[in-house]
Amino acid sequence: MELRQLRYFLKAKELLNFTEAANHLYISQSTLSQQIKQLEEELGTPLFNRIGKRITLTEAGKVFGVYAQKSLLKSQEGLLALRDLEELKSGKLTIGVTYGLRSILIKALIRFSDTYPHVKINIVFGTTSELMEKLHHVELDFALTFAKGTREQLFSYIPLFTSPMTLVVSKNSALANKENVTLKEIVGLPLAMPTNGYSTTKFVMKAFESNELKPDVLMEINDVAALLEVVKSGNWHTILAETTAIDQDQLVTIPIKGKNMIRTAMFVSLKDAYTKKAAKVFYDFLKADQ
Repeated sequence: MELRQLRYFLKAKELLNFTEAANHLYISQSTLSQQIKQLEEELGTPLFNRIGKRITLTEAGKVFGVYAQKSLLKSQEGLLALRDLEELKSGKLTIGVTYGLRSILIKALIRFSDTYPHVKINIVFGTTSELMEKLHHVELDFALTFAKGTREQLFSYIPLFTSPMTLVVSKNSALANKENVTLKEIVGLPLAMPTNGYSTTKFVMKAFESNELKPDVLMEINDVAALLEVVKSGNWHTILAETTAIDQDQLVTIPIKGKNMIRTAMFVSLKDAYTKKAAKVFYDFLKADQ
C-alpha cells in the first residue's frame, strides 16, 4: 500500500467520479482506476460500487476512508517534522565532552543556541572512556575528546585543533614567569592530577615513563574544576592541555618542552550512524572558533 494510492482513493471518495478525480490529480483516468483496483486487491475487498459511470462507496470504503485520511495526515505531519529537523526548527542534540574541552564547547554552544533556539541540547561531561561507551550505545550524537580510546574501528575521528601540554601554576608561583619547562624540571614539584581514568593523566604518565622519570603526584582528583581550584592556592601544580586552563584568570600555563607534548582535540561520532544536520552545523560552529 502506497501513500499515492491513498491520495487517489481519497480524491475519488471526495468527488465520487473517477474522471473528475483524475483531472484534479493530473493523471489519466486509466491510471487512477488501475491504482485503486490494486489497492482493493491488496485489501481484499472493493472500496467502490461501480454502477455504469457512477461510483459509490461500499461499506468497506467508508470505514477505510477514515483511516486512510488519518494515515495521509500523519504522513504529511511526519514530512513537516522532518523538514523542521532539516531546518533546525526542532530536534535534540546530545553532546558528550571531556572537561578539558569545556571552554571550546561553551563558545560554540552559545552561538549555536542563539542561532537555533528551538533545538534542545543535552550536555554530558565524562572521561574519554565513559563518553566512548555512551557513544557506542548511541546515547550521544557525538563526543569531544582529546583521546581516541578503545574500539577505534567503530568511530569516526575529525581533528578540530591542537593544544600544547602545559604545567599549570598559580599566578603567584615562582614559576609563573617561565616561558617553558621540561619534564625533568617538573619531577620535583608537588603535583595534583586528574585521576587515572582521565586520558590526560594517562598521556602525562606515559610521557614521564618514556623519559625514565617519576613525577611526585601527591593528589588525585576526579573533578578538573576542583583540581584547578587546588592549583590556584599556590601550593600545587598540575599538567593539562593548555585549552583546559586558558580561561582561568588566576592561573598561568607554561608549555612543556619535549617530543609529542601536544594533544589533538577531536569530534568523534559513530562511523555507520546517521549524522544529524544539527550535529554537522554544531561542528561548523566549533571549527569557526578555532
